Amino acid sequence: MFLLAPDLAMIGYALGPKVGAWAYNLAHHKAVAIAITALGMLGGVWWLQAAGAILFAHASLDRVFGYGLKYVKGFKYTHLGEIGPNR
Repeated sequence: MFLLAPDLAMIGYALGPKVGAWAYNLAHHKAVAIAITALGMLGGVWWLQAAGAILFAHASLDRVFGYGLKYVKGFKYTHLGEIGPNR
């Protein structure tokens, strides 16, 4: 149900490519997901554990489909290469 929730970070692109890339990368970085999961485990907070697991699963699924962390140059420029039909 919440697997696609991290993509809401793309709303940041409404404020420009720099803010959009920052927001997207924060929501799709595996280290952030691991840190949130660890905080949840250390504090015994189940919903933080779940949120971290969802973030990690979503980021992993994005990588499978070729979507990487974004550069400030624009949405289609990622650390895995360009995405989209005109690459």
